Amino acid sequence: MTPEQTNTPARQRWMSTLAKAAPAQLHALCDGLDEWPAHTWLRPPEVGGVMVRGRAGGTGAPFNLGEMTVTRCALRLPCGTVGHGYVQGRDKAHAERAALIDALMQTDRAGAIRAAILTPLEEAAQTARATRAAKAAATKVDFFTMVRGED
Repeated sequence: MTPEQTNTPARQRWMSTLAKAAPAQLHALCDGLDEWPAHTWLRPPEVGGVMVRGRAGGTGAPFNLGEMTVTRCALRLPCGTVGHGYVQGRDKAHAERAALIDALMQTDRAGAIRAAILTPLEEAAQTARATRAAKAAATKVDFFTMVRGED
């Protein structure tokens, strides 16, 4: 295994990228790959709910914000590698693709998967963030106080 395949922060980043990806975009990127490997389900895709917690001001006492629907699954490749998928909403195919990619990122196919799927998803997310920031910046109002000379 390469250092990336055993690196927890790296895995957290790619799982976050997969979970936040638009399902249609992930599906389109996955269609360009060779055949998916066989796998056995440890936990087939299932829909459930999780409690979302928040903090006032980011540092205050935690409180229950509300519930959110998620789909999760876990699978094992023939080589024994386990992949997990957690996505917002009820899209079982999205969760399955995320789990397969998570498992493949822990194998010798990690470089090809990163180039074909993760890098385009990360670039699309960065572009979306920049577009959103530009729209917000266009509405920014700078307030200033003129010195009146009364001192």
